[in-house]
This record gives sequence, structure tokens and C-alpha cells, in this order.
Amino acid sequence: MDADGLTEPEAEVAHGVGPWQGEWPDDPRFDPELLAKGDRRNVVDEFRYWTMEAIIAHLDERRHPFHVAIENWQHDLNIGSIVRSANAFLAAEVHIIGKRRWNRRGAMVTDRYQHVRHHEDVATFVAWAEAASLPVVAVDNVDGSVPVDRADLPEACVLLFGQEGPGLSPEAVAAASGVVEITQYGSTRSLNASAAAAVVMYEWSRRWAQ
Repeated sequence: MDADGLTEPEAEVAHGVGPWQGEWPDDPRFDPELLAKGDRRNVVDEFRYWTMEAIIAHLDERRHPFHVAIENWQHDLNIGSIVRSANAFLAAEVHIIGKRRWNRRGAMVTDRYQHVRHHEDVATFVAWAEAASLPVVAVDNVDGSVPVDRADLPEACVLLFGQEGPGLSPEAVAAASGVVEITQYGSTRSLNASAAAAVVMYEWSRRWAQ
């Protein structure tokens, strides 16, 4: 049970490893309980048997300089999936704007390894971004949007996403230094919010990740 009263069970998965075979490693990063019982967590093999604290510390040494921000006025179920993608692409931090509570099920427990910050409203978020000298790049298919594959995408920035359906609020669009969109070829007007976020994070990584 988290601080907001939402249950976050570990997902049942087939991957992972059983108890450690042989002499245990003499390394403080390893968790004795995981060594004894096995590690079925949703982590890459590099981090098998490591404590959560050791994994976070290792990720903190390598995090990319882009941030991800999400407007959360209607308790959007996509937020968990966006947080999961932010973890996969090693975002510096995720920012939740609006409602503090968000459905973590889609995160598949990856939020435990990802820094998440809450902002009461767009103005508070923008003030933080300005203080951090981070330009805000909004993602939405509104008039004036530039295809993300041809847009200026700074190495250090905040990628700002709206909600499923309404997209970004007018206030959020107005606060951005630029607005990008994903080129589409079919009949649907827009991509699912979490899918769009993954595409844009991949485009950032394609340009900047080492």
C-alpha cells in the first residue's frame, strides 16, 4: 500500500532467477534475501540480486539530462506506462502536474527506481523548469506543431505530455518553448498518450544517448 492508499503488487512474471548457486558474493550491492530466495523483479539481468537502493544509486550515476512531465487533471491511466518508459530510457526525473495520485499499475513497479516529483499546477512546474534552466518541449498535435524528427530537441530539456483525449492544456502549450508532434499516416487523429511518450523519448535517445 503506498502513501496514497493504492495497492502496488509485484506483477506475476515468468522471468527472473532462482536462489544464488554457490558461494555468495562479497558485495554490499547484493541483497541477502534475494540471494536466498531468488530474484523475480522486473529488472535487467545486470541488476539481479541487487538491493533497490544499489540499483537506484547506479542509475543516478548514468541518468540522461532529459525530464518527463505529465499533466494529470483526470487521473489518466496512461501515466504509469509513461513512467515505465521514462525508466527504460533513463530519464532524469518524472514530473506529475495536477492531481498527486496516479495509477501506478502500468508502471510495473519501475517507479520505485525512478525519481518522481509532484507540482500542484502548470505555473508551479514552469517556475521549477525556469529555475533549473530547462526548456519545456510540449508534445501535442496542435496547430504550429513541428514533426519531432525534424524539430529542435535540446539535450537538456523537459518533454511535456498531456492526457489521453484532451491532450495538453492551453496553459501548458503557452508555457512551452516549442511544440512537437509525431508524424502519422493512418486515419486516427492521435496516438495513445503512453505510446506517443515512448516514441518521443526514443527520438531523444536516438539523438543524444551514448
